[in-house]
Amino acid sequence: MDRAPLTIYERIGGEETIARIVESFYPRVQQDPLLAPIFPKGDEIRPVMEKQRRFLTQFFGGPPLYSQLYGHPRLRARHLPFPISPQRAEAWLRCMAEALDEAEIQGQVRKEMWSRLYTTAAHMVNQSDQES
Repeated sequence: MDRAPLTIYERIGGEETIARIVESFYPRVQQDPLLAPIFPKGDEIRPVMEKQRRFLTQFFGGPPLYSQLYGHPRLRARHLPFPISPQRAEAWLRCMAEALDEAEIQGQVRKEMWSRLYTTAAHMVNQSDQES
């Protein structure tokens, strides 16, 4: 019986690794001078973290946890209220790269994840650096 190739989610260790990435990522976001102003402070970040955990699970081929609760991700539409400049997208990617490092994501699966994350971050940009 042929089995479908393993998803990114499966190859990185599933739920546990996604949780590690999210737990590592958000403290960095809250410390970043470009990102902190557009994210909740302190424990108010917890619901955002839970949404991100659900989203990344689905985004990388795991169960559709995000869509089950919130419907289609509609990422660009959901992010339009927030001023996202190229510099903020780069800061977001920097924080995510550090979180992937901490979760010890390497090799081909890291390249695949990064390609998807980079494309998504670029798609979220909705204003110039001068506007932010």
